[in-house]
Amino acid sequence: MTLLTNLRGRAARAVAYRRTLRELRGLNSTIARDLDIAPGDVRRIAREAVYAH
Repeated sequence: MTLLTNLRGRAARAVAYRRTLRELRGLNSTIARDLDIAPGDVRRIAREAVYAH
């Protein structure tokens, strides 16, 4: 893997992380509760969704 490809991949994952984080934080409390998402878990969930696959 070239350096440029690696950097592009990292940048794309960072963008996806921020987008996922923003969407999770934007959930209203009723929906978040229905999905069993506590406010303190949002960063972990976003990180796992983007980086753990």
